[in-house]
Amino acid sequence: MEPTTIATSALPIQPVFMSSLLIQYLQVLGFATALVVALLVVPAVTKLAKYLNWVDAPNERKIHTGAIPRFGGVGIWLGFMVGFVMVAYSFGRFPENIDGEHMATTGILVGGTLMFLLGLADDRWNLSAWIKLIGQFTIAIITVYLGVEIQTLDLPGSIWIVLYDWSLPITVLWLVGMANAMNFIDGLDGLAGGVGTLSALTLAVVAVFTYQPMAAIFSALLAGSTLGFLIYNNHPARVFMGDSGSLFIGFMLAAIAVTGVLKTQIAVMLVPILILSVPILEILYSTSRRLLQGKSPFVADANHLHHRLLQSGLSQVRVVRIAYGVCVISGMLVTSYVHDLESYVILLIAIGLLWVALLWLRFYQDEVPLVGSPEPPATPSASDS
Repeated sequence: MEPTTIATSALPIQPVFMSSLLIQYLQVLGFATALVVALLVVPAVTKLAKYLNWVDAPNERKIHTGAIPRFGGVGIWLGFMVGFVMVAYSFGRFPENIDGEHMATTGILVGGTLMFLLGLADDRWNLSAWIKLIGQFTIAIITVYLGVEIQTLDLPGSIWIVLYDWSLPITVLWLVGMANAMNFIDGLDGLAGGVGTLSALTLAVVAVFTYQPMAAIFSALLAGSTLGFLIYNNHPARVFMGDSGSLFIGFMLAAIAVTGVLKTQIAVMLVPILILSVPILEILYSTSRRLLQGKSPFVADANHLHHRLLQSGLSQVRVVRIAYGVCVISGMLVTSYVHDLESYVILLIAIGLLWVALLWLRFYQDEVPLVGSPEPPATPSASDS
């Protein structure tokens, strides 16, 4: 069945105050739990990977020169899952019962875990591009059948499109595309982790204001676990997230957007594009460039946007800051659009202060020092895609 276009009048967005305090409490609880778990697990996984010699060795496509553990994604995934269990236990039942989205919650958790495991297998055994792609599409299809589905598109100009049979392919392409987009930008210390954290925070604010409880809680969980990893991945990095982390973050951001902003009438095709502008720009640039050069879009190279910026003379720290700036500006535009810019700015300030405090704490002294340690700095990470 062809998509149906329906003209509708824009509906005013009003927050639901009766449950907002409960949702915000669960967000804070989930964020804190995921953050602490990631802070504890990432250094343990780093030491284990070094002991087992499971490291990311340099090659002609990568800009780092030392062997760096690449299993930080384990800490991100585990932080998210433990945080979810804590929220469910605290609330007395699983968070999907807040808004009745049982199937969608199952789809996000199952799909995210499968994507994490696929990335973990690639980190360990270097799977071929086609095996990874087939696996990603299979996981995305499973996720759709478990309830994570884009059923309508709300476009600027009060145009509402019902997708019908197009729902499956569009949702699958969105999930797979965003998972790979985050993998594409995982090329510099702190780049994918910081972009993932900022994007999740923006989704969290928008989800609260538009009263999407499940999306709000999941966004907070993802932000906390990713921030916990980022403390160790900030330049100079001592651990990489690997495909297990980048695919998980990208997939979760896409799935949360489906169950959050893509369910509301707020020009949904514009809002998630702005929130995820950095990875979207990267995958569009890399894919189109490879196709124009007659290359497969799935063949890895070292000509991503961040590589081009480095070649222009910018330092890796400055390139990462530029990406962060784009995320913040996009977040401000989105939260201004939904009339909640003040909450977003307050949240950014709070997270910024927390970030500074965590950087100064000495969570590990010997093999995985924080920024400011007298030990020699490590080299930047590099994307595998």
